[in-house]
Amino acid sequence: MPFASVTKIADAEFPTRWGQFRILGFEGVIENPAACNDNIPPPAVRVEGAVALVMGDIHSAPPLVRIHSQCLTGDVFHSLRCDCRQQLELAMALITDEGNGILLYEQQEGRGIGLMAKLRAYELQDKGLDTIEANLELGYEADCRHFELPAQILKQLGVNEVRLITNNPEKVEALEVAGIKVVERISAEVPSEPTNERYLQTKREKMGHLVN
Repeated sequence: MPFASVTKIADAEFPTRWGQFRILGFEGVIENPAACNDNIPPPAVRVEGAVALVMGDIHSAPPLVRIHSQCLTGDVFHSLRCDCRQQLELAMALITDEGNGILLYEQQEGRGIGLMAKLRAYELQDKGLDTIEANLELGYEADCRHFELPAQILKQLGVNEVRLITNNPEKVEALEVAGIKVVERISAEVPSEPTNERYLQTKREKMGHLVN
């Protein structure tokens, strides 16, 4: 889905326990967006938000980049149903150790279905469905994300080559299609928990994620 516009909204200093970043806010406008659920008509115009945390010199060499989808349950409440928080912290640590890099944080809760739908999917998972089966049962696609906004943000930042921290081949492909060269894929694999082993198995077997 091409964006009608992508605008930088804000740019500020952002100290964290990992180190000093700048935090940049972006909004992308999509006209006539595709539906993720055939039972829920999409709006005529959708505004999609994302945050970029930028550290150090990102232009002298391909920087480390992580595209991370918002996960309230994992990132904030430390849920062990998924590996999102561990992946976020891994990326922050890798960027800090490198001294430069970009973390792109997208408002794409539940692979784009939204928080309330994600919690309904949790209910279905408690009854035996896996994460993809639950999304489909609710009428959604298995994954509603497309990753065009991160690519456009990288272009606005003047970054055309990256070292991407991901287990998801679709993120690599999306950047490449958008004209961002992925010169290296760096694993985002983290230790599993008994509570998220099936979740990781589903991502590996049904979504092609590169995890053991």
